[in-house]
Amino acid sequence: MVAVGPAILLIFAPFTRHDFEGVLGRKAGGALLLLPRLRRVDIACQQFLCSVARRSSLRQRHDRVDAQRKGLLPPLVDPDTKGDMFEHVLRQIKQAGELGQFRTPRHIIRAIVDLVDPKIGETVYDPAAGTAGFLVAAYEHIRLANSSANGRELAEFEGKTFERGYGDRLNQAQWRKLQTATFYGNDVDGKMVSLASMNLALRGLPDVRILKRNVLTTSFDRQMKAEKGLPLDGYDVVLANPPFSGRLDRDRIVDDVKIGTTTATELLFVKYMIDNLKPNGRCGVIVPEGVLFGSTGAHKELRRNLMQNNRVEAVLSLPGGVFQPNSGVKTSVLVFAKGGRTERVIFLHADNDGFKLDANHDQPIEADDFPGLIAAFNNRNEVWDKWRTRDTEQPWPDKWWLAAADAIESENWNLSASRYRPECREAADHRDPRELLAELRDETAAILGDIEALTVELGERVA
Repeated sequence: MVAVGPAILLIFAPFTRHDFEGVLGRKAGGALLLLPRLRRVDIACQQFLCSVARRSSLRQRHDRVDAQRKGLLPPLVDPDTKGDMFEHVLRQIKQAGELGQFRTPRHIIRAIVDLVDPKIGETVYDPAAGTAGFLVAAYEHIRLANSSANGRELAEFEGKTFERGYGDRLNQAQWRKLQTATFYGNDVDGKMVSLASMNLALRGLPDVRILKRNVLTTSFDRQMKAEKGLPLDGYDVVLANPPFSGRLDRDRIVDDVKIGTTTATELLFVKYMIDNLKPNGRCGVIVPEGVLFGSTGAHKELRRNLMQNNRVEAVLSLPGGVFQPNSGVKTSVLVFAKGGRTERVIFLHADNDGFKLDANHDQPIEADDFPGLIAAFNNRNEVWDKWRTRDTEQPWPDKWWLAAADAIESENWNLSASRYRPECREAADHRDPRELLAELRDETAAILGDIEALTVELGERVA
């Protein structure tokens, strides 16, 4: 057997291979095959273990550590610690190049979850779950919202401090609902299904089922949903960072998600999410910038549908480079609710996300626009009054601004934040050249995408 250090084994100590297969099914074996690769990150995990042991001063944690010292409890087996360590291991494996899938930084996930604000009693769904980062963040968000002042602590992950709650205000029925009938997900990769299931099990959510499924090429009727224990009428909350810049064979795409003749996965996924929300359900999804301003018929139809048949509440423009070193694609977050009609959209522009925007994007810094932008979103009715009464002759000082639906319609439903940014000479003179280059790159990519789509359409007509 490959030797792995104590910090690695500590994550798995409460569970034997038999236990994991009992909780997760035979698929757990695929995740356990990663153990030989973990030897590469053992030292990093031991360092992380030390930081975890020092990070809390709450009486609950003190009592737990005291009990551990007296031999009443095994060391560090609480679900939050095990889950954090498992996430840390996954991050190290990703940096070692062992996982080819796109990993969403956890601070980005937490910001999106804060915007969408899932609540106890609601169902939460990620159709492209990966290692279940969004589901875990939603779980922690709900627990924190239902924690007393004494049931909270400061936690640290990836160099950033955030608040975590024990959920001590939840009653037994609410806990049962949270653990067994709240979270749902899919992924096309069986290895990701195993890792997501293990991540959730380590955090005390062994009953959450992650299905191996491609939602763009398979559909479930009500009977199938009932057989699999899925909500029959959609979900209250959808959170996702779906695959983008990919294309599917047209014959494989199910009719429900089709938009014109497009085969672009980023458009098909957004259509799928709209269709799988309950009325008034909420969605937060990461999309490449081209979705916001692409000029193909499918792009414009999707945005028209979002604006006229749903309520686009916010577009959060993420800094270029937030997905380094995995991808340099400029992205934004769409936040919308199902049904109704959009009246206005608040655009949130983040120049900094709390990490140095270099090739690795892993060094924490003080500059972080997310807290202020989330606060502006949460008070969007009040900031609307500030926006309407602004002096248009003066530079706009904030990193948020709004646009009415009729203005967006006149721009072919363009939802790019930069299109509606308040103009003034001072602002124009100080725009970051990297931001301008990112916009130019995205516009070029959109043009090339349009050319490719037209080429495909012409080829089909000739055939």
